[in-house]
Amino acid sequence: MSKDDKEKVQIIDKELDLSNAGRGVWLVKVPKYIAQKWEKAPSNMDVGKLRISKTPGQKAQVSLSLTQAVLALDPDEKIPTEHVLDVSQVTKQTLGVFSHMAPTESAAASSAASSNGKENGSSASTASATPDSEKLYMEGRIVQKLECRPIADTCYMKLKLESIRKASEPQRRVQPIDKIVQNFKPVKDHAHNIEYRERKKAEGKKARDDKNAVMDMLFHAFEKHQYYNIKDLVKITNQPISYLKEILKDVCDYNMKNPHKNMWELKKEYRHYKTEEQKDEEKAKSDGSSDSE
Repeated sequence: MSKDDKEKVQIIDKELDLSNAGRGVWLVKVPKYIAQKWEKAPSNMDVGKLRISKTPGQKAQVSLSLTQAVLALDPDEKIPTEHVLDVSQVTKQTLGVFSHMAPTESAAASSAASSNGKENGSSASTASATPDSEKLYMEGRIVQKLECRPIADTCYMKLKLESIRKASEPQRRVQPIDKIVQNFKPVKDHAHNIEYRERKKAEGKKARDDKNAVMDMLFHAFEKHQYYNIKDLVKITNQPISYLKEILKDVCDYNMKNPHKNMWELKKEYRHYKTEEQKDEEKAKSDGSSDSE
């Protein structure tokens, strides 16, 4: 919604009926099977009976019994009928119950017809008709919380056993099929594996050369670059990696820190790098010889 659309939305203040604000209300938590039964029951049906037994000096005992009319909604499903309600006081919270009365279709149609019939009606009268059609009520303040707990009888145990059995059933099952589906036949070996083995066979097995010959190849390589990775040195020398590492430990240092981490470099006694002055002198000599020619 754009900024202009938000500005066009008309905010209407609705009145809240607080005539029942002082009424105490119980908040009851019931099991799922009771809630499903009550949703199926019509509005004019008695769904249960609440009994409160008070004993002097003891806490009041509250129990709930479901009516036979509710049980008859689904006779095949057996559920417990007797329940005990555990009561707890609401002290550190302020909770309320609210209701909203939406306008009926006939009232909405009559209000629309009346607004269309008034050709010269003001916008204020139209706006005032909207909050009258919808009403908000506060039904009461929650003073107690109750949790409905079934009595652990044979019926309840069977119900829990059935719920556990349904929860343990696997979601995926093996079932026979009566039509052909797209499938892939297993192959003995894949093409990329065959290609890799043929390439390794063509290269031949890496044989260990003489240590001095390998060192000469390494020195020749380090004349071009100061740092090398082990994979590059294996390609250059064509030697087994274990044998190559033995020789590298004798003539090279392994860098453990950045910026050349995990790379090999010649030891100081084997380095013969030219300084910048020597490079400048050689460049000057080469330039002088070219000028004399």
